[in-house]
Amino acid sequence: MTNIDGLQIGFLGAAGEVTGSCYRVDAGESAFLVDCGMFHGGREADAKNAGAFDYDVRLLDFVLLTHAHIDHSGLLPLLYARGYRGPVHATPATIDLLAVMLPDSAHIQEMEARWAAERPPSRRPRDATELRAPLYTVADAEACLRQLVPVPYDEAIGPAAGVTATFRDAGHILGSAIIEVAVGTGAASRKVVFSGDLGQPGRPVMNDPTPIDTADVLIVESTYGNRLHKPFATTYDEFAQVLTSTLPRGNVIIPAFAVGRTQEVLHVLADLVRQGRVPDLTIFVDSPLAQKASEITARYAATLDRESRDLSGWLAQNRGRVRVTFTETAQESMAINRITRGAVVISASGMCDGGRIKHHLRHNLPREECAIVITGFQAAGTLGRQLVDGVSRVRLFREDVPVRASIHTIGGLSAHADQAALVAWLRRFRAPPARAFVVHGEGETAAAFAALMRETLHWPSVEVPHRGDCIRQA
Repeated sequence: MTNIDGLQIGFLGAAGEVTGSCYRVDAGESAFLVDCGMFHGGREADAKNAGAFDYDVRLLDFVLLTHAHIDHSGLLPLLYARGYRGPVHATPATIDLLAVMLPDSAHIQEMEARWAAERPPSRRPRDATELRAPLYTVADAEACLRQLVPVPYDEAIGPAAGVTATFRDAGHILGSAIIEVAVGTGAASRKVVFSGDLGQPGRPVMNDPTPIDTADVLIVESTYGNRLHKPFATTYDEFAQVLTSTLPRGNVIIPAFAVGRTQEVLHVLADLVRQGRVPDLTIFVDSPLAQKASEITARYAATLDRESRDLSGWLAQNRGRVRVTFTETAQESMAINRITRGAVVISASGMCDGGRIKHHLRHNLPREECAIVITGFQAAGTLGRQLVDGVSRVRLFREDVPVRASIHTIGGLSAHADQAALVAWLRRFRAPPARAFVVHGEGETAAAFAALMRETLHWPSVEVPHRGDCIRQA
């Protein structure tokens, strides 16, 4: 392809919602995906996942992946199962993370399908949706890993004729990327920028997002497009207050994504000890995936920010001050729940809708002397969202569990840029893109951020697509 008559982009997910990121691009003779994410949040999300790819995926030429979070990568094994055999381009760190995350996701799919099948008929839902086969298998996940092709930051690649892609550091999690895609050549060339998930500047561990200066079309996230994060100093103050007031009499439970958030929470906890603001800590990281992700993060230590490297040096000289235990087996996990006070427990999933965190919530939510610390975005329909919204009871393992523990939302640790940071990143464009699309935000949030972009930046075309929309750029 030497020229481009038109550019077509289909919004297959994360349009009017936060999860399920996936965009299909058709440009001349090439067709490709940017991201291939799983939907989260109840049975509606299950139906969306099962119904993904209502076209022949064998016609796709390649996939570009912004980062490893499951809401951006979690349907890659399903893509493979449906027949796709082409390359998936991602940064080396993203590939390392996917090597543990995708098989873990597949294992969960298989276990949940098995548990549903073993449930007595009297306890099965009337519509029997829980009896379907797993979305994909561990074999599918392991097979799709062989499709991954590493792409270093800031080096242009040509995944197809007439298409060039460049990955820039997004500062969101390890390996996360903004992807610049140029299609066509000469005067007919068009540049499309996919922000992926942008990190919050000034956070520990990750670098700040890379500024981008030009685009014909921009697809930008808006997860926190309607709010500001608390200053990082306030985050430290709130964490210190919860820890010092709770640990003498109870436990502090922290739901956290295994990749990215767990490592940042560990950084903050260790830094609070280093500063003398909290006593020495006993921390349990109850997630085999988080342990593997932490090991991978350590391998990329040279790419992290200076603050993170300095803290690692202090920890090496003060090993007994922050006692971190990674648990692997179910027996080790259950043993944590025999501890009644003095423990900090970090566990996945970050939105409390699966994984070992549900067991720790069942044991600690009914105890008013305990605290639950929410450190990340909680999508609509998730258990974490219910806790943030202040429910008095939740349903866990077919039991009604009273919420007596204190619930604390500490937003300063968000891996997503807030409204001010998003606008600051957008201001780095030398000229407005011809068209901008606001995605990866709940409906009202995306609409509010789009309005802010029009009013503040005076960009000529800012749109909020819906799932299934398809646009053309001449």
